[in-house]
Amino acid sequence: MTKASLISIGAYAPKDILTNYDLEKIVDTSDEWITKRTGIKERRIAKDEFTSDLGYRAALQALERSGLDKSDIDAVICATITPDYFCMPSTACVIANKLGLKDVTAFDISAACTGFIYLLELAKSMIESGAKRNILIIGAEKTSAIMDWSDRSICVLFGDGAGAAVVSARDNNPILDVHTSSDGSKGELLITPGCAIVNPANKDTIENRLNFMKMSGNDVFKIAVNTLTKDVINILEKNQIPSDNIDLFIPHQANLRIIEAVKQRLNFSDSQCVVTVQKYGNTSSASIPMAMNDAYENSRLKNGSLILLDAFGGGFTWGSALLYFGGKQLI
Repeated sequence: MTKASLISIGAYAPKDILTNYDLEKIVDTSDEWITKRTGIKERRIAKDEFTSDLGYRAALQALERSGLDKSDIDAVICATITPDYFCMPSTACVIANKLGLKDVTAFDISAACTGFIYLLELAKSMIESGAKRNILIIGAEKTSAIMDWSDRSICVLFGDGAGAAVVSARDNNPILDVHTSSDGSKGELLITPGCAIVNPANKDTIENRLNFMKMSGNDVFKIAVNTLTKDVINILEKNQIPSDNIDLFIPHQANLRIIEAVKQRLNFSDSQCVVTVQKYGNTSSASIPMAMNDAYENSRLKNGSLILLDAFGGGFTWGSALLYFGGKQLI
């Protein structure tokens, strides 16, 4: 059977940095409070860029590193909760056009912070079925656009950025397994209430700030730790891979306390874990590919590395993936 392999990684972070000290001037918070509770020191803000601009830059890097020609790409899939447009065109279509890709399948998915894991499952299935050969997957977010900068409980957590990868049909370094799941009964714990169909954009929804993200932080924290731990244990046991065989554990970068709790329960060492939350904050669907790119550019992620990914996000959605990295060594 045809195997799917992740053969390249790329990322883009906007140039403007918003530090914890900057946030002290905006809301009633402090660097000490934010660092202690989240591990975040700074995040990037896309001031004059759209989500598609961020995704385009990350995709361009991933495409260049893949060694493929643009004409080899036959699908572009973008995971985002902050699309350029409410309904259409999809952000994937906008990015494909910016890349100069014509006559390709292009569409968006919405799985919040688990978006990149969902993309891997889609790409793996499409390639192993023979439907596609080379798929460009992108997690891109401009979370600053849906952030209530007067709500100190949430505005300190998120940042903007994008990550992308090329998944191709290959004989080696396969994506071994991907698991995704959801529980829609808890959707109200992490939600952007407006301005879609339930609460259409109007004077009331704007005045009540329903167009901004809302989160019940303590509830989300507890559910995330328990769910992620169980999911990672299950995928390792299913594939009969002990945790010490994992070269890199790359979790969703939402909160350092969540990362540390999962790491400790699974007995991962510091050398196995990739942590970038201090630099970028939570970039939702871009979080994992941005962390992967950081490991790649620091020569931690190498050809043949066995990596474990896990994520948890609004919906609720969650997922994990086991794969060998099939990209070239970065010189």
